[in-house]
Amino acid sequence: MKILFRAFLAAAACGLTLPPVVHAASGPFEVAVTVDDLPAHGSLPPGMTRTGIAQAHINAFKAHGVPEAFGFVNAAKLAEGAGNAAVLDLWRAAGHPLGNHANSHMNLAHAPSLADWQADVVAGEPAVAARMAGADWHYFRFPNLAVGDDARGREALAWLAGRGYRIADVSIAFSDWSYTDPYARCVAKDDQTAIAALKAHYLDVVDRGIAHTLDASRRLYGRVIPLVLLTHVGGFSAVTLPDVLARLDAAGARYVPLSRALADPAYATPGGGSLITRAAGATGIALPAETRSALPALDLKEICK
Repeated sequence: MKILFRAFLAAAACGLTLPPVVHAASGPFEVAVTVDDLPAHGSLPPGMTRTGIAQAHINAFKAHGVPEAFGFVNAAKLAEGAGNAAVLDLWRAAGHPLGNHANSHMNLAHAPSLADWQADVVAGEPAVAARMAGADWHYFRFPNLAVGDDARGREALAWLAGRGYRIADVSIAFSDWSYTDPYARCVAKDDQTAIAALKAHYLDVVDRGIAHTLDASRRLYGRVIPLVLLTHVGGFSAVTLPDVLARLDAAGARYVPLSRALADPAYATPGGGSLITRAAGATGIALPAETRSALPALDLKEICK
């Protein structure tokens, strides 16, 4: 069984040599880049530092002409590592803004009460406000994009609006978070075949995700709306972000601030999950499923264990 699994890894790794698949959007389209879980996301791969991961993101933004990457902060993590506070300072020194992602990344649906969740949001504010120095930091990203279509979700949205927050909705994402810990395990084992397979698998997800999102936007809105990209400040994301941005570049992306994207009428009614999925449900428009991958499946929970 292990021999067969290694064969699957080798086959998937071969996909890494393929060039980006270009998905033309019939002209340029706008993308706002957002990054969750600052200052630290997931397991730290051996040989990497939190500040190094942040700098890799910043370097990629500069290389691809991203004028602003909004970083969403879990302030409780500032006490968990000696270099964690430096991540936020590095982010701001590069000119990128910060917003609130709740102090401890408390999921609204799993919070003991709405009041407990509200307290967690408030606890996350000082670290962000202090570093934004008069700039507008009142943007909130729901942990796990969990809002819910119930009384608690509606009360949470109204309460956030009362505190002056805009909701940082999401319309394109590739589940980079799910590769963070597997990548750290594979780096720890120096398993280069598995690392290559992870990258190939993920970039295939990116290619298919871009195509699906562009098509879905045209079906739902008759145009490609300004997209809000969600990624995470993890080790795997740091090493793959240049390839992700290159694929968006090839598809026609032009990068804009988050405020510009959210000003589009498509974002007028915030909610949970992906905006595209939510809009499809609200309108009753059936969207085609993403194309199936030609690569072997990877068990992200078991790889490199």
